Amino acid sequence: QVQLVESGGGLVQAGGSLRLSCAASTSIAGFDAMGWYRQAPGKQRELVASITRGGTSNYEDSVKGRFTISRDNANNTIYLQMNSLNPEDTAVYYCHGYRTGWGRYDYWGQGTQVTVSS
Repeated sequence: QVQLVESGGGLVQAGGSLRLSCAASTSIAGFDAMGWYRQAPGKQRELVASITRGGTSNYEDSVKGRFTISRDNANNTIYLQMNSLNPEDTAVYYCHGYRTGWGRYDYWGQGTQVTVSS
């Protein structure tokens, strides 16, 4: 059973920074891509950033230049460095990964709360 465990969320003032971590129970090299989603109250879950097995990253427009996704294959962990946070970034952040083979398999973490105060 693949598990993704997030950590690093919390309360921060506007303009501050946080780094989220997502530790996988298996080799992350086995995932086609991994990423971070977020869901704010009353809103749909949205993709914030993703990184492929080859290291190509993509970002949602509102976080470009502020957030950085990275991966550490040796430690089976991905990170989301979040700078210049603003209240609109407040949400539950979820780690996600998917693998393909005999079909597509999606995996989710339990989520970590990020709250940005103004």
